[in-house]
Amino acid sequence: MSNISAEGIVTQLTEAVHAHRILPGMKLSEDEVAEVFGVSRTIVRQALRALSHDGLVSIERNRGAFVSKPSVKEAREVFEARALLEPQTARAAAERATPEDVAHLERHIEDEHAALAAGDAGRALMLSGLFHVEIARVADQKTIETFIQQLISRSSLVIALYWQRRSALCESHAHHALLDAFRQNDPDRAEEVMKGHLVDLVSQLNLREPPTETRSLKEALRG
Repeated sequence: MSNISAEGIVTQLTEAVHAHRILPGMKLSEDEVAEVFGVSRTIVRQALRALSHDGLVSIERNRGAFVSKPSVKEAREVFEARALLEPQTARAAAERATPEDVAHLERHIEDEHAALAAGDAGRALMLSGLFHVEIARVADQKTIETFIQQLISRSSLVIALYWQRRSALCESHAHHALLDAFRQNDPDRAEEVMKGHLVDLVSQLNLREPPTETRSLKEALRG
């Protein structure tokens, strides 16, 4: 048996969702997850409950656990919530950002570009989403950071289902513009850039019902 904890499984499955290796609608069989990670079904149940609490997994009576599959309505609500929270969070981050914060965010963008250069578009996408969580940390808004983290996770599911420009998935010129605003401690510019960035993301969604994914969990985690 593996020594991995329920928290470790949550981390790995969350990263796989962010990187679009695990897609919305995929069944997460307790037996299969237990086999993949080499743990008991008890630990698997703990992990799936935690993922359900975060909105990444839906547990259906007599059917089991599935990666959540946001409806068109839910997809719109996710980005409406982000539009309410993130521009003000970017403003607060710009007001507080230190040179150390800017250097940290710059390294984050560099890691994203390195993943792209290595052909790992999934990791680049994950890092692109987590950049927004890092902004909330710079803003020192713990409660809002938790909300944004959950919204970013939901956004990963939405993008997997509804994105219509996959070749441009990891374009993030706005992240560089945000970094410049933080470097200059310019809250007005940071708020403006974040608003435009989120509008651009929504404009690239094709909000129609998506096809069904048939890939297995083993195939997904093996990349």
